[in-house]
Amino acid sequence: MAVFVVCVALVATQAAGALKLLQDGRHSQLHSSIDSLIIGALIAGCAGYAFGFRKFLDLKHEQGRRTLAESKADWITYHDFLTRLPNRRFLEEKAPDIVERTFGEAGYGVLAFDLDGFKKVNETVGPDGGDMLLIDISKRLAGFLPESIALRLGSDEFLLIAGCTASNRCENCSDPQQALKLAEDLINLLNTPFDIKGSQISVGACVGLSSCPEHGLRLKDVVKQAILALSVAKRQGRNSYVEFQPEINEDLARRTRIERRLRNAVANGDIVPYYQPLIDLKTGEIIGFEALARWNTPEDGFISPELFIGIAENTGLISDLSEHLLRRACKDAMDWPKQVHLAFNVSPRMLEDRYLGLKIFKILGETGLSPHRLEIEITESALVRDTDLAAAMIQDLRGAGIRVVLDDFGTGYSSLAQLSALTFDKIKIDRIFVSGLEQDEKKSKIVRTTVALASGLGISTTAEGIEQESQLDFLNQLGCSFGQGYLFGKAVPQDQALALLGTDSASAPGLIRRVPA
Repeated sequence: MAVFVVCVALVATQAAGALKLLQDGRHSQLHSSIDSLIIGALIAGCAGYAFGFRKFLDLKHEQGRRTLAESKADWITYHDFLTRLPNRRFLEEKAPDIVERTFGEAGYGVLAFDLDGFKKVNETVGPDGGDMLLIDISKRLAGFLPESIALRLGSDEFLLIAGCTASNRCENCSDPQQALKLAEDLINLLNTPFDIKGSQISVGACVGLSSCPEHGLRLKDVVKQAILALSVAKRQGRNSYVEFQPEINEDLARRTRIERRLRNAVANGDIVPYYQPLIDLKTGEIIGFEALARWNTPEDGFISPELFIGIAENTGLISDLSEHLLRRACKDAMDWPKQVHLAFNVSPRMLEDRYLGLKIFKILGETGLSPHRLEIEITESALVRDTDLAAAMIQDLRGAGIRVVLDDFGTGYSSLAQLSALTFDKIKIDRIFVSGLEQDEKKSKIVRTTVALASGLGISTTAEGIEQESQLDFLNQLGCSFGQGYLFGKAVPQDQALALLGTDSASAPGLIRRVPA
């Protein structure tokens, strides 16, 4: 730029000098000045060309930088920075056209899935370890079906779009049966342990499936249906997978209807405790009752506790509901013989409340029930949320004389670790092990080992789901202490519970060995 300006100034000076010589009539010197003027003009022209070319290169370079910046911004907009997978915005704005071009009329399957126990992973190896796990998962997905489209929609929520060209393992991935096979393969893929910071980390997954064109023609609709199926799979438990069915929409509508009515039901006390007898297996005596929530509605009859308890947890109503049920159950227990205790299950969400112990103590004070007559049952899945808080809660409860029971033993995470880290008064053997224990050698060994383990730790055991005399005899031979199940009685309202106890005798529990007529 500077060279060009100097050249132009020089040419201008030469031109002015030549004009002066012409005016003065000095023709001999004019020729020399004109030669200098021409040379200067040529130099200025070359400098101008060089300046223009340099300016062109600068503009082209700037355009390249701007294009690269825009490309990076576009990538960031449509991708997850951690896993480098496409994100939810990509799914909404770009994926429909890509899926249409890639799979066309051949169809495709959508698998929506999220991880089981991801929060526990963060607690075990830290948030950076959780990030490493997500990165490793994204790498596995890339190798699982190389031609599929894998997306990360949220914290531990993923989506996989697989067409019939995505793998030579299947002839048509949009076929429901092939999609179910993919779901099984995906769960097995994620169940294989990950090496995170030297630790072997295992996670499961729940999967919801839908297919195009079987369940819809637009990607938006097929994805929505896969997510609905995922919500059902998550309610079924770890490593479950569910294919979308039209009935799921009906179930969702019913759940929405129940959710609207649940708040009034909790406020009005429409959900009440029923009582299932707990039996001393050797004597057949009723030694207690477990309080179980029951909701009888004019419109739908009895609504499954699995349904409305889950809704109460998701809507934040579980604390109010549980406090109401515990208060009502404690009042009812005051009418039982003093030897008969009350067992009450605490929701995993309630265990996150640091004031839970104080709330329980307050209810006992209001109703007059002795802490020694109350058993609080805590599931293993509740304990993994915050082990330190659970340990403090258990210590407070036991210190006040309340017995604490480890419920659903063997179905949660790290059962033996819970027994070594926390103190319990009793273990409940889950019904899935009691059912068929005589025919299933594995189940019988698990029950036998659990009873022996509890005995070694000085802890009594309760077996759930006893329905046959042969099961009762088997458990008695093993030395199991207590039991409950339909062999002894289903959950009944307070008046029927009093009838089972025999209200004529307030000094001793009643006897029961069969389902009441």
